[in-house]
This record gives sequence, structure tokens and C-alpha cells, in this order.
Amino acid sequence: MKLLAELTWPEARDEQRAGALVLIPIGATEAHGPHLPLGTDVYLSEELARRAARVIEQSGARVIIAPSISYSVAEYASEFSGTVSISNSAAVQVLADACVSLMKQGFEQICLVNNHLEPAHVESLNAAAAAVEARTGRKIAFPDQTVRRWARTLTEEYKRGACHAGQYETSLLLAARPDLVRDSIRAQLAPKPIDLAVAMKSGIKTFVAAGADQAYFGTPAQATAEEGDAIYHTLVTMVVETIKETFVITSS
Repeated sequence: MKLLAELTWPEARDEQRAGALVLIPIGATEAHGPHLPLGTDVYLSEELARRAARVIEQSGARVIIAPSISYSVAEYASEFSGTVSISNSAAVQVLADACVSLMKQGFEQICLVNNHLEPAHVESLNAAAAAVEARTGRKIAFPDQTVRRWARTLTEEYKRGACHAGQYETSLLLAARPDLVRDSIRAQLAPKPIDLAVAMKSGIKTFVAAGADQAYFGTPAQATAEEGDAIYHTLVTMVVETIKETFVITSS
């Protein structure tokens, strides 16, 4: 795999002419408890993109990972320092414009790799995908973890709706960037078995209002890198299958 930001323009042109698939990691800059960094979702998406790229390349296809999108709709964590939330319209516009720009250059296969699951953010991704198709006539792939087809393949904590900065996300970051996990802090964190999905549906608008005064849910103290690797295996399958269903992937 290659990173778009590290290529020269002639190298990028060569990848485009060879029919490279573009993966765009997407996340947020938002609070993830006292034990995980603000960029957790971005790091998870970047790791997922790398792992998915390795699998795709085994078929002989070419893959480029584009620069990550790190700002998105993140209102639920807005009460915590460092969280940066942008409007839905801005999020849709930036992502749609970026995809259309790549397509105008000849990159016809683009996949969004996302690990920020706030409903309004997921809505913005679907809206951006629809806008791109309306403007170009071409689809982009979006493996949406929140749809039932994929959600039911993930962990019990995820399905209980208590996964923000909990065992699920902490395990993923332990597998990807263990140096960024504050282990001494997470070991002291009490369980927060709060169903965030139910709280959101009831009209609650912030993590604090949902009962997460430290911006985490679930059981981060129980996270392991081994569980993270197992989750990544499932997520990679999700990404690869969605890409296969959206495009005809050819070998270089």
C-alpha cells in the first residue's frame, strides 16, 4: 500500500492510471475517556485501512491510503476539553468535495473507512456518498458498522451500546497503538454499563447527560490487544466485502 500524502504528483498519476483503490480513513477529534487520546477514532480508522489494504493487495490490486479526515460532527463529547465538532453541512461538503476531486483526476474507486459512530456523523457520511453519486454518477463504498448486517458480527459490548472508549475501542487501540493507551488510568476505571444508543434515541444529547462524566462507557479495564486483533479481523472483512460489492476490483 502507499500513502497518498507521501507520493509526488507523478507517482500519484501513475497510481491513478493503474486503477488504484483509494481508502479514506475517517474519525473525530473528541474525548475518549481519561485513558485514550482525542484522536482515537482516527487512529483506529488508519489501522483498519492498513489492515484492509494488505488483504486487498493479496489479490494483486493496488491501494492508496489518503490523508485522514479528523474533524467531524462530535457534539456528544462537546463538553470535554479538546473535542472539536463541525457542522453537518461542513462535514458533508468537505468529504463530498474531496471524493469528487479525486474522481475528477481519475480515481474511480473510493472507500470510506470510518470508526466514529455518532449517529449524526454517520448520517453525514451517507449524505456525502449520496452527494458524490449525484454529482459524478459513481458510487463510493461505505462499510457502515452501525447497520444490522455488520453490527451483529461485533462484540457483546458493542451490541449493548456501551462501547465508546470502553472495552471495544480500548482493545482496538491496544492492538494498533498501545503506546497511546494510559494503562495505569484505565486499570482504575469502574464499569459504566450505560447503553449509549438507547440514551441517544431517548433524546439525550451529550455524554454527560447520559451518565458518562469522564466520557467513557463500558469496561475499558477489561480490554486486551488480543481482542482488538480479533475485532480488526471482523472489521477488515466488513471493509473488503463492501468494496467487492461496490466495485469490480482488478489486479494491476
